[in-house]
Amino acid sequence: MSSDTPVPASRRRFLKNAATGAVATGALAAPMVSRAQTTSLRFQSTWPAKDIFHEYALDFAKKVNDMAGGRLKIEVLPSGSVVPAFQLLEAVNKGTLDGGHGVVAYHYGKNSALALWGSGPGYGMDPNMLLSWHYYGGGKALLEEIYKAINMDVVSYLYGPMPTQPFGWFKKPIAKVEDIKGLKYRTVGLAVDIYTELGAAVNPLPGSDIVPALDRGLIDAAEFNNASSDRMLGFPDVVKNCMLQSFHQSTEQFEILFNKGKYDALPAELKAIIDYAVQAASADMSWKAVDRNSKDYDEMKKSGVKFYKTPDAILRAQLAAWDKVMAKKSGENPLFAKVLAAQKAFAQRAGQWQNDYLVDFKVAWNHYFAK
Repeated sequence: MSSDTPVPASRRRFLKNAATGAVATGALAAPMVSRAQTTSLRFQSTWPAKDIFHEYALDFAKKVNDMAGGRLKIEVLPSGSVVPAFQLLEAVNKGTLDGGHGVVAYHYGKNSALALWGSGPGYGMDPNMLLSWHYYGGGKALLEEIYKAINMDVVSYLYGPMPTQPFGWFKKPIAKVEDIKGLKYRTVGLAVDIYTELGAAVNPLPGSDIVPALDRGLIDAAEFNNASSDRMLGFPDVVKNCMLQSFHQSTEQFEILFNKGKYDALPAELKAIIDYAVQAASADMSWKAVDRNSKDYDEMKKSGVKFYKTPDAILRAQLAAWDKVMAKKSGENPLFAKVLAAQKAFAQRAGQWQNDYLVDFKVAWNHYFAK
């Protein structure tokens, strides 16, 4: 239609009504957006402010906050801001905190089965496979069953497969199984039982207390988690020997907790944002860990820290000790046995697939870089 063609009366009425409707719709929509309230949730992590783990907690919160567009805001405080690290679960359950960021193994004292999400060899699964079991092999329902059994009214999300944790930091390298006997050693979760079985005197200290205890001689050796956290905590300042590779905590991941009442009150779209933020943060954490852990590992080697591979005899002794602990705990706790059975069934199938399909990447790395 050209610009000088007359517009029929019916057409003029249609355009006028459409414009009036658009103005009315816009007038209604704008106040709805401006009146949208922000739900603020106060979280605490179980990590010191400078630890990369606390950074992971902040990364998760930022993803939620960005995607929620102002409708939901999560603030994350560092460990000890409201409660001690090992009291996070109770604080979230009671509503003292709206949520938190930590690891399931920290709740080990409430029910020993909780430590199975992280402690031990996981029937040969790596941390990502254990997360696969959790979300697709029945682990999530079992975790909910355990929390219900101990009267913890929380919503739990697991994410972020951690790299295999070192055996730990020692004043002198551990050459044989007998060297563990009598050692004053720090660890947490079911690793406490493993090393107690091997003859160590175990003290489950929170992360911020480990290096001061090492420095004062209150403990002889300790493990925490990874190159970045260990370096930040100051292990290289007080001990110069680190033993790499271990089965005591080779399948661990992070946990994001919500107070169930606060979570249930959220609309469905905000719950969906949280769900997808967990998945995004899990991938992002994995990628960041590769970059940062490798840099900190390299820096510690340059600073004079000596790294040793844990001898195979000790790895086998860990597995033998684990088997004894599993038999004992299964007899004491039906939920413990139930979780183990579910893990074992999944691990046998998934592990067979992974072991058969995955190439040994060391072959290629050695081809290009080994001297």
